[in-house]
Amino acid sequence: MKQFVCLLFLLLGCLSFSQSDEEQLAADYYKRGEFEKALISYQKLYETQPNNYYYIFHLIKTYQELEQFDAAESLIKSKMAVYRNPSLVIELGYNYQLQGDMDKANECYEEAISKLEERADYAPLIGRQFEQHSLLDYAIKTYEKGMALDPNLNYNRELANVYGEQGNIEMLFTNYIAYIEFRPEFLNSAKREFSDFISENKDNENNLLLRRLLLKKIQIQPDTYWYEMLSWLFIQEKAYDRAFTQEKALYMRQRESLNRIIELALTTLSDRESDLATEIFNYVLENTQNIATILTANQYLLDIETTDASPKDLPKIEDKYNQLFSTYGLSEQTLGLQIAYGNFLAFHLNRSEEASNFLKESLKLNLSPFQQATVKMKLADILVFQEKFNEGLIYYTQIQSNVKNSVLAQEARFKVAKTSYYKGDFEWAESQLKILKSSTSQLIANDALDLKLLISDNKYEDSLHVGLKLYAKADLMAFQNKPDEAISLLDKVLTEHKGESIEDQALFKQAELFVQKKQYEKAVSNYESIIAHYSDGILADDAYYHLAELYNNILSEPEKAKALYEKIIFNHQDSIYFVEARKKFRMLRGDSIN
Repeated sequence: MKQFVCLLFLLLGCLSFSQSDEEQLAADYYKRGEFEKALISYQKLYETQPNNYYYIFHLIKTYQELEQFDAAESLIKSKMAVYRNPSLVIELGYNYQLQGDMDKANECYEEAISKLEERADYAPLIGRQFEQHSLLDYAIKTYEKGMALDPNLNYNRELANVYGEQGNIEMLFTNYIAYIEFRPEFLNSAKREFSDFISENKDNENNLLLRRLLLKKIQIQPDTYWYEMLSWLFIQEKAYDRAFTQEKALYMRQRESLNRIIELALTTLSDRESDLATEIFNYVLENTQNIATILTANQYLLDIETTDASPKDLPKIEDKYNQLFSTYGLSEQTLGLQIAYGNFLAFHLNRSEEASNFLKESLKLNLSPFQQATVKMKLADILVFQEKFNEGLIYYTQIQSNVKNSVLAQEARFKVAKTSYYKGDFEWAESQLKILKSSTSQLIANDALDLKLLISDNKYEDSLHVGLKLYAKADLMAFQNKPDEAISLLDKVLTEHKGESIEDQALFKQAELFVQKKQYEKAVSNYESIIAHYSDGILADDAYYHLAELYNNILSEPEKAKALYEKIIFNHQDSIYFVEARKKFRMLRGDSIN
């Protein structure tokens, strides 16, 4: 008996395996257009399981591909004799349609829809069947009738998809909005869906449509999610002031978290709208009693003020830091502010010794390993700033040990490489950079690759590495916030190492420093020199993109910017700037889609 059971299981296993193989074989034949072979396989499968709808429908499709419409009709009607399944009724109609008999086809389609009167929740089954045959008007009619027969059913999402296939964007928006009203938790998914149809251009027809629909909703039914959606639309259009108006209205209605307003401030700040970011952070301060939020807002306000400050403004900024420490103390709660203050002392007031001592005191607080690592990262940066390279390397190495496998640990490894490069220890720097090529942080991986290419492209040309050492020293001076000295040293590189592979790197680095000092014409000249003399080099696409950004965002010459973005699109398809260049080119050209 035991042997019989084992044999039975073995046979069932073989049958299952054989059937699975046959199913895959049939699918492969069908996909390759070998319909005669697919037909034989599906007929075998159908014979083993005559009530398997998967096999039935694939057999019907194969008959239709072979224009064996009578065989398809016979199979469909044999199954309909048992139960007049609406999906089979649609298939019968489609079989007639393939033969050009639209009267019979439409009769079948209407019959399938009439089945909703028995059960309205058949609508998805029937609607999807119509969609599979691109019978979109019938699909719309199905979903609408299903909802009309049972108000508890909602097929607005399905309707939105069908209207999207038809290219009817207004009805797509209308139905998604209706679905959000039914299910507000769908809001973020709707944003992702809408992002395919709107652009940064506020005058784009789709943007105008969505804005009009949302404003109408707010007037009739001012629920919070309409304000949120309208704010999102304004952010896509970079109309941050209008988004702020909506966020304030939303906050006044619910008075819950200020996180959305803080996120808007950060978005605004990343897009160099510092005045509006300042206004938003001040609004946050006016409307919160939460100490963590107060400290965060103040820290960003001080960062903005520092970025725009002249030397005479710096003492006032220091006073503001000290006022905040006087009010909230030097504790774990103000750690972010302490790190920012250490950075301010070293990189803006040039009091690096005081900065490092200050942060060493911060390390005595009761900190988590991650908090300690964050303080040590800034402390190590300041030690490198002071050219105390070995002490800085100790802290970077400690971070790698204390927060293993984190992005912070990978950043510390990159800074070990960068510090070794500043010292002129190019071999050790390269060994660290090789490890970082597979970093989980794309930004770190890209930076590591750039530095590795800089070293490997230039260390073999000159066995003494004279040009590379000069360039690394200039790079350090730029890090030390000494742009004039760095520019001067790069001039020396360009004079004494003209024609060497380091030349384009020196031109590019110098251009970045010229932009920092707002010497834009000099920056333009450097970028143009790279394009003219190093069009096949690794920095050609960087030069095109940065020059385009300069014309687009600062020099207000959009036509010149457009021509440069176009160069990247046609000549540098593998560039990391390709996607952004294409997007900005289309914006400048006035395209109405992303």
